[in-house]
Amino acid sequence: MSIDLDAGRSVFEGASDFTIAIEEEFAILDPVTLDMVGRFDELRAAAALDPILYDAITGELIRSEIEIRSGRADDFHAATEAQRERRRRLFALAAEQGVALGASGTHPWADYREQQIVEIEHYRRVEHDLQYVAWRNNTFALHLHVGIRGADRAVRVCDRMRPVLPLLLAISASSPFLDGRDSGLHSARTQTFTRSFPRCGIPDAFGGWREFADYVAFLADTRSIVEYTQVWWSIRPHLTFGTVEVRICDSQLTAGESEALAALIVACVAQAARDVDAGVRSRDLPARLLEENMWRAIRFGLDGELLDLDSRAPYPARAAIERLLEWSEPVRAELGLEVELPALNGAQRQRAQLRDGNSLAEVYAASVEQTRATYAQGMAAVRR
Repeated sequence: MSIDLDAGRSVFEGASDFTIAIEEEFAILDPVTLDMVGRFDELRAAAALDPILYDAITGELIRSEIEIRSGRADDFHAATEAQRERRRRLFALAAEQGVALGASGTHPWADYREQQIVEIEHYRRVEHDLQYVAWRNNTFALHLHVGIRGADRAVRVCDRMRPVLPLLLAISASSPFLDGRDSGLHSARTQTFTRSFPRCGIPDAFGGWREFADYVAFLADTRSIVEYTQVWWSIRPHLTFGTVEVRICDSQLTAGESEALAALIVACVAQAARDVDAGVRSRDLPARLLEENMWRAIRFGLDGELLDLDSRAPYPARAAIERLLEWSEPVRAELGLEVELPALNGAQRQRAQLRDGNSLAEVYAASVEQTRATYAQGMAAVRR
């Protein structure tokens, strides 16, 4: 077996609580037409003159996508400062190289058939194994790594986060457009990626490291996977970094939204860890119940209703923000985490602009300009 689970467990046993790493994905665009263009290799080569930036960027599935990473930081504030500096360098490089960058969860009209897979071994393997499923996945996400000490504890934190994931998705939804039309969804990215890829979405509750490791060993022993990163769950213990990685959220249109959402994710993971430590009771809800909230988040985002799975009663999806803030208040105070989200999220703002009579191209152009202005300069989110 090529996946060393014993080494992964050792990484967690030596990990530090609440270290942070931020990963943000962007579409690479023609600055005039805003079509996606396969310029990753050129950007990567040009970044070689800037060691800080070169180490911070990586390729994703397609050549018209780029990811920027903060690297491991001791706390959220240090991670944010590192990410701001790396973003500024990336957007300056993009301008020098004559490209723009987009930060919605999907591109509104790009044809997936025109995109090329990046020349990275992992993604070539993904293409080989998944074919159409991989080709169709032109999506952009925000990922957060939160350090958790202890392998059993990390798995139990993931278990406790399962019902939180649909709420985070509804809050983060920023991808209403796909294939040149309004999809009717708030997170077309999630429908395209999470509903198509194998070993994706909300994982089962494992209860501890042994059950989790047994499942990963089964996948490896049966040659279902040859590396752990072929497990694409929306939350997963990361064997290399000793982190809980949250992967449920769409990319955010503005830097302020990305940072506020990242702070909320960190608060939720840290509060889950504190609850594990305190022995707060929880129940492992069946996937069939969690799936109801996942679908509601995909389809209606913050415009609809979510389900309180304890009382089995609906509540306005907008209240998900207050629910998560109330739950995580103790650890937010402990870690100094501030969460200020705009009145409308990315999907709501884009769709409102379309209803106001703007074309799809005009709506996307406005979002790309917001992305440039805020990510390049570290400005706060635009509130509407």
